[in-house]
Parts: sequence; structure tokens; C-alpha cells
Amino acid sequence: MTSTVAARTSVGVATLKQPHFAVLPPLALYVHLPWCLKKCPYCDFNSHEARGPVPEAAYVGALIADLESALPLIWGRKVASVFIGGGTPSLFEAAAIDRLLAGIRARVPLLPAAEVTLEANPGTFERKKFAGFFAAGINRLSLGVQSFDTQMLQALGRVHDAGESRRAAEAALMIFGNVNFDLMYGLPRQTIAQARADVAAALAFNPPHLSFYHLTLEPNTLFHRYPPPLPDDDAAADIEDNVHTMLCGAGYVHYETSAFAKPGCESVHNTNYWRFGDYLGIGAGAHSKLSFPDRIVRQVRWKQPTQYLERVGAGTPLMEETEITRADIGFEFMLNALRLADGVPAALFAERTGFSLAQIARPIAAATHKGLLEPDPTVLKPTELGRRFLNDLQTLFLAAPRPSQSDAQPLVRLHSA
Repeated sequence: MTSTVAARTSVGVATLKQPHFAVLPPLALYVHLPWCLKKCPYCDFNSHEARGPVPEAAYVGALIADLESALPLIWGRKVASVFIGGGTPSLFEAAAIDRLLAGIRARVPLLPAAEVTLEANPGTFERKKFAGFFAAGINRLSLGVQSFDTQMLQALGRVHDAGESRRAAEAALMIFGNVNFDLMYGLPRQTIAQARADVAAALAFNPPHLSFYHLTLEPNTLFHRYPPPLPDDDAAADIEDNVHTMLCGAGYVHYETSAFAKPGCESVHNTNYWRFGDYLGIGAGAHSKLSFPDRIVRQVRWKQPTQYLERVGAGTPLMEETEITRADIGFEFMLNALRLADGVPAALFAERTGFSLAQIARPIAAATHKGLLEPDPTVLKPTELGRRFLNDLQTLFLAAPRPSQSDAQPLVRLHSA
């Protein structure tokens, strides 16, 4: 055990109190459009029900001003992906998205093959609008189907039905080709047969990427205050096993906890999160994680849309900014990296955090001893047991006592892939 951990570390660099980067991590851009048709009872994202016309022109102008004010933080860095999330970004007209992307391209250097994703709700589907998004430069659509069963959609409080899910899915694949279906399981009163039928319906479209999330009752949501009748733990586990077995049997690679893709179709943007890359977030409530030669900072924009618009106008879009400490860096890195089925190369820790792997030698040893982490010194990869008990594995990397993992809020809310 000692030799395994020693092989992963470079103790001479472990005492650094500040990170040191030879090369900064890859950079992505996240854009938050906070309005939606209706707040879903399970949603804890920063989303706001549109109770009148959405101020598209003013908000896009604020986004561009926000990006421009942040440019000194990312001078010279190329952007590998853009993700427009929400809320329901497909509420916006195609012309507004076109103006937004034109403003982005004029200010930051996108890589030639940059992935540009837009989240869409089937309840907002219009073929002409979707085609307009594609013409504006969206080359990947993440469609919030959630279910192909009208009964389940009603239980989730969604604004669309199964017919709209199917029509939007068909059009999305025809227009974009590169599409993710966002779906959920473990739904109120859902049976194994219903879950299998949902998977079969999704597979019938043969999409390149599928995100299947287990419905959880997040704090500060209607479902948390008034819990619906969910499948018990045993039934939920059986549903999950059936979902995963069907997807893997259909040729999808289960490359991340909730993500399945055909080979080569993994989400570039979310993979950057999991591999502890950098991202600049603009828009109401958007989060950023940015590395500099001697520090890593997190930023949060003002959350309430009206307040965000006012603050951007005043030149102060940031609500808070904090520096990631040496004590916390191991947990932050592993919280993301351990979600990947294949883990990450051990060398990526130093590359993406600026610290030696010796920083987390003790929890690595503990996790390996418990059978939660593979003993291979060249990778940081959860075992099958580690994937089943991922929260327990991640918690080993906490630097100090914190709220239990079940109560703690994620450091970064990942977006639908």
C-alpha cells in the first residue's frame, strides 16, 4: 500500500501553499438564461417562471457586457465549448441566440470544432425556431424530455406531453444530429416496466447521447416540501439496474455517473467539468472556476435576473469571489473526477490543481484500502464498489468536517449534458 501511494506522489512539491501551473487548464464558457415556462417541482436550479415577456434584448446585451468585463481574466485563452443552459434557453427567439453567439465569437477565440450546446424544452418546440438555432451556430441540442410517458410527465409537473416529446426529439435529430436526451427515472409511482418502456422509447430514436438521472428531492424545491410517492430504495435500485443494463446493451458507454454516449459522442462541456477544467460563467447566478499561475478562484454572478441586469449595468456583475484553498483542492478535484467511469490519469491532479498528488496521499491510501479506488498508481479510478458508494468515496477526500454528503450542496451544479 505504501509503495502504491508513493508511486503516485511527489513529496517535494507537496508543501507548496499556492498552486503552480505550467499550463492552464482548458477553458469553457457557460451562459445562463434563467427564465422558464413553469418552475418544475423538483428543480433547484436558478430558474424563474416567466410571468410576462422575457427581456431578451436587454438580457443578451447584459450577457455581452458581462463577458466583455471578464475578458482580462481569460486573455489569450481559447474556448473549447459553449453551453447555454437555464431555465429554458429555447424560450428565446433564434435571433436573440444569433446575436448572443455573434457577440461571443467577436470577443473570445472559439476553437474551430468548439461544441456549442443549447438546452431546449419540448414544450417550446417549433421546427422553424430549432432550425434558426442551428443556423445561428448551435451544433448540439440537449433536449429536456424527462420521460416519454405522459402520466410520468404530469407527475413531474412538466409543461409538455409524450407526443410533444416525440415530435421535438425527431426534429432535433433531423436538424442537429448531435443531440442529448435528458431523462429521469425513479419517478413517482414508477414501475420497472414503465422505466423500461421509457428507455425503449428513447433508444428507438437512436440519439448519440443520453443523460439518465435518478429523481432526487433537492432542498428548496416543492417536491422536498411535499414529497411525492417515490419507489422505495429496493425498487429504485432495480429500476436503475434495468435502465443501465438496457442502455449498455444497446451500445452506449456509461462513461459518467448519469451519462451514456455512443463512442466519441461524450459531452465535451461536461467532461471539462469532471476533469477539473476551467469555465467562465456569465448570466444570472452563473458560476465560474478560473485558474491563474498562482491561484484558482470561484465566482458567482448575481442570481435574481432583475438584480443581475442592474448590476451588470453598474459594472459589478459578481456577487462573490473566493479562492480555492490548498486544504479543499483535493475534495474539489475528486468530487468531479470520480464521477467518470474510467477515472482520470493520476498526473491530471497536478496538471489541473497546480499541486502535487502528495496533497491527497492519505485519502488515496484509505480509499484503496477500503476497495473503493483502484490500486493502479497511474490512474485515479473508482472500483465497481466505489461507483456504487460514490458519496462515501468522495467524502474520504474532505479536508475537515463538513455537512454530510447527502446534505451538502454540490460545488458546481452540472448542466444537462
